[in-house]
Amino acid sequence: MAKDEKAAAQKAAEKAAKREERAAKRAKGKQTRGQVREAFNIQRKRDKKLIPYMLLSVLGMGLLFFLIGLLFRGQWFMLVLGLLLGAVLAMWIFSRRLEGSMYDEVGDTPGAAAWTLENMKSTMGIAWVPKTGVQANTHMDAVHRVVGNPGVVLVGEGNPNRLKPLMAKEHKRVDRLLAGVPIFEVYAGEGEGQVRNRDLQKHLLKLPKNYKKDDVYALSAKLDAMDARTRPGQIPGLPGGPIPKQAQNMSGMNRKMRRMQQRQGGK
Repeated sequence: MAKDEKAAAQKAAEKAAKREERAAKRAKGKQTRGQVREAFNIQRKRDKKLIPYMLLSVLGMGLLFFLIGLLFRGQWFMLVLGLLLGAVLAMWIFSRRLEGSMYDEVGDTPGAAAWTLENMKSTMGIAWVPKTGVQANTHMDAVHRVVGNPGVVLVGEGNPNRLKPLMAKEHKRVDRLLAGVPIFEVYAGEGEGQVRNRDLQKHLLKLPKNYKKDDVYALSAKLDAMDARTRPGQIPGLPGGPIPKQAQNMSGMNRKMRRMQQRQGGK
């Protein structure tokens, strides 16, 4: 009897856990749809070409596949297939134009490069592990570190002259721990010799691929262990003493930038 009661209680607990999991998935899906809808409404208000381009992609793909289907009397099947592919293309156009608008707005705003790096997505065979603000100063100049297939990429954001000693310091730290691992230096910004924030990921993808995905995570773990040895509550490499509150972590800059985007988008 006791065993039966225990089994029944366990079964009830499993059912409750599954219900909670399904509810969490539904809530997450609803939140995602709401975010996409909100982003679309903001983008269509400031980008008058968005809806025409999206409609053109859906109808154009539908017409193209319909005409191809006429060749073997499968036009209706091909029409449905074309409309589905056109919808995928329309969503791609929406995401690209939304991304472009965001980069146009943030420009050289402090934290823009950090936001760009944090939003880089790993794909099949490609891995990016960013860590923002590994070196910084009280002027809001910062060096961000990205571990990826090329090795270690140091991305400087701010005044190039003030960034050089920060770059050199982080380069030395990384090289001391990961001797022999390629270290690349990139300066983000709109100035001469700098890489625009919108082109950062493209620039990093052009670097040589020296490591496999699993190796990337192993290198990142070693660097994280090194960072953990820095004094707590302090950005690595940041001089002691009082610092601007917004410089204490890069996520604060990113939140500020997102709020600015929402205000401008709602106008």
